Amino acid sequence: QVQLVESGGGLVQPGGSLRLSCAASGSISSIYAMGWYRQVPGKQRELVAAITSGGSTNYADSVKGRFTISRDNAKNTVYLQMNSLKPEDAAVYYCKADSVRTLSGGYYPLIWGQGTQVTVSS
Repeated sequence: QVQLVESGGGLVQPGGSLRLSCAASGSISSIYAMGWYRQVPGKQRELVAAITSGGSTNYADSVKGRFTISRDNAKNTVYLQMNSLKPEDAAVYYCKADSVRTLSGGYYPLIWGQGTQVTVSS
């Protein structure tokens, strides 16, 4: 069974930085894409950034130039470096993995992490 575990959330002042990590556990063969989404109460969950196994990236317009997504395929881990944080960046950030294949032949089309809270406040 594959699970995603996020870490790195917390409280930061406006203009500060945080680095989120998401590690996929299990005997994984490949993950096509990994990404970060965020959600605040009363609003739809939205894409922040995503990265494919080939290194192609996609960012929300609101975070371009401030956030950087990267991944370590050997560790099955994706990172989100968040700089110049703004109050509107505050949300629960969720890790997502798409098209996960295991060494035993299992296939998971979509897996979500439990979420990590990011608070931006002075």
